[in-house]
Amino acid sequence: VQLQASGGGLVQAGGSLRLSCAASGRTLNINGMGWFRQAPGLEREFVAAIRWTGGPTYYSDSVKGRFTISRDSAKNTVYLQMNSLRPEDTAVYYCAGGRPIISSMRTRGGYNLWGQGTLVTVSS
Repeated sequence: VQLQASGGGLVQAGGSLRLSCAASGRTLNINGMGWFRQAPGLEREFVAAIRWTGGPTYYSDSVKGRFTISRDSAKNTVYLQMNSLRPEDTAVYYCAGGRPIISSMRTRGGYNLWGQGTLVTVSS
């Protein structure tokens, strides 16, 4: 399975972006997908996650209420709609896939597939 992330770019504070992550190959190996981000000098952190078959979504406290994760099963694609962006949201965003159990949906270790990353820059 390969994950291809896209949609990053430069946006002013308060603006919006939508990231996409398309999965190809043996997608039956995936039951959950997530977004993580990594800012310069910091560790990669959890942003949002969703079960592949729908159901609950998961968000970090820092993005809850501003970001929305969704998926289109027919297109094998997961989206991250980011609204009210802040300069502190600037990072490389990575999509992740795998078979995480519920308790590991928010952890890097819950995923074994990673996209290449897409840069989001929010200017003040």
